[in-house]
Amino acid sequence: MTTELTDAALIEESLRAPEVFTEVFARHADQVHRYLARRVGPDVAEDLVSDTFLTAFEQRHRFSAERSPTGALPWLMGIATTLLRGHGRAEARRWRALARMPADLGGLSEPSPADQVAERVDAGDVVRSAARAIRGMAPGDRDALLLYAWADLKYEEIAATLEIPVGTVRSRIHRARAQLRAALQPTTATSGT
Repeated sequence: MTTELTDAALIEESLRAPEVFTEVFARHADQVHRYLARRVGPDVAEDLVSDTFLTAFEQRHRFSAERSPTGALPWLMGIATTLLRGHGRAEARRWRALARMPADLGGLSEPSPADQVAERVDAGDVVRSAARAIRGMAPGDRDALLLYAWADLKYEEIAATLEIPVGTVRSRIHRARAQLRAALQPTTATSGT
């Protein structure tokens, strides 16, 4: 029966029957984990997912279907993003590590023709350049871009997640994309030579 209920209905029901909140966890934990793991790695992500759902459970009386009309995911991503800010140093280390990543993409090389090796070197350059650009972004721009790219949220959901207007989301993503394009331009220009 609970699988037919909306997230808002489940959260409302969980105020009377707390065990119902496990359905919200079952619906969204994987997506929250994937997003967090991409941001800070799988080890830290495990803890942050637990913290996200614990916070959500404790604050479920504050959930607003009007502010999060597409369901609980934007609300949960907002909690996760807030918790991420507390783990900013771990994320910064991850971006620095990606920026220093060896050209063979972390040991993915295998016996292959010379053109495949060259492609991997080029791909390693792109990943390092992108990581440097993302690390250098303003935190709000980075959050908006990664919620869009890695959490697959729509602009309206990102706005609900970050509690900002949709126009601000559009501006932040536009600015972040411009930074990425600028950072990747020299890499893509030199890779064709």
